[in-house]
Order: sequence, then C-alpha cells, then structure tokens
Amino acid sequence: MHVKKGDKVMVIAGKDKGKQGVILAAYPKKNRVLVEGVNIVKKHAKPSQDNPQGGIISKEAPIHVSNVMPLDPKTGEPTRVGYKIVDGKKVRVAKKSGEILDK
Repeated sequence: MHVKKGDKVMVIAGKDKGKQGVILAAYPKKNRVLVEGVNIVKKHAKPSQDNPQGGIISKEAPIHVSNVMPLDPKTGEPTRVGYKIVDGKKVRVAKKSGEILDK
C-alpha cells in the first residue's frame, strides 16, 4: 500500500472528496484505510457497560485506499508515491517534490 498509519492524506474520490485527515488505521488485506473525520456513519448501539445510555453513535468507516493520496510534506498538495533505496532501505518518495515521506 502507498500509505501508512499516521500519514496525512487527501480524499480524491467519493462523498468526502477534498477532505484531509490523518490515517488512523490501515487494513492491507482489505485494501482499506480509516481516515480521521472522513466517511462518518451512524451506528445504532444497544446500552452496554461502557455506553449505558446506548443510542446513535457517529464514527468513521474505512474507505478504499485508491480514494486517498498522501500530501506532499513540502507543498501540502496531494502527490503520487515513488520508491527509492536510501542507505540500503526502501523509502517512499513524493513524486512532485522528491521529498521523503517516511520519517
């Protein structure tokens, strides 16, 4: 996958197109990511130990990884991802500026 947990990304397709957020979780087997503040769904919850009131809860749902693009650290624009070998390690590189995306 071209994105990882903690990456700042922009949604490029779907109902939340144009929104930005941080990846909270990645699910590589399903090709999906959970982005903060994106794809909010309402879930009906029964009363439980940690939620005695129950009711309707709003939470994020995963979206397909092809609908997000990482943001360039230099310009803040969405960019495609390339790969380079730096000091014997494979790192992700922003195609627009050439900046390294991995910390």
